[in-house]
Amino acid sequence: MKLSKRGEYGIRALCHLAVRHDRGVVHIASIAEQESLPSKFLEGILLQLKRAGIVKSRRGVEGGYALARPPQEIMLGEVIRVLDGPLAPLGSVDELHTMMARHPRQAGLYAVLLDVRNAASEILDRTSLTDVLARTAG
Repeated sequence: MKLSKRGEYGIRALCHLAVRHDRGVVHIASIAEQESLPSKFLEGILLQLKRAGIVKSRRGVEGGYALARPPQEIMLGEVIRVLDGPLAPLGSVDELHTMMARHPRQAGLYAVLLDVRNAASEILDRTSLTDVLARTAG
C-alpha cells in the first residue's frame, strides 16, 4: 500500500494538531511552516478533513484549525479513506471475491491478497493519532 502525498501531508498536519489538542486553533501558515508542507495544498487537505468532521476551523485573525475530536478517537484508516479513497490498493473485498469466482485456478492468490487487504485495514482502523504520536521519537 502506498500513501499519497495528500494522505501523508494530511496525517502530518493532524499529528501537529494532535500535539496541540486542547490549546486552541493553529493557523494554517504555522502548520505549513513547522511541518514543511506546501500551504496551498494543505488548505485543500484541511478543507476536506473539515467536511469529514475530523477538524474544525475558526475564521479571522485569531483563526485556524483544531481537531474536531480527541486524537485517540481519530483513526488512520478514517483519515486515509477521506483523503485517498478506499483502502483497496489490492482491490476491494467485492473485487477480490469476484476475481476468486471468475478465476478459480487463482483463487488462492486472490485469497492471500484479500488477507493482506484485511490486515492492513485492521491495523489502520485501530491506530489513532495518539498511537502515532506515541511511536514518534523526540
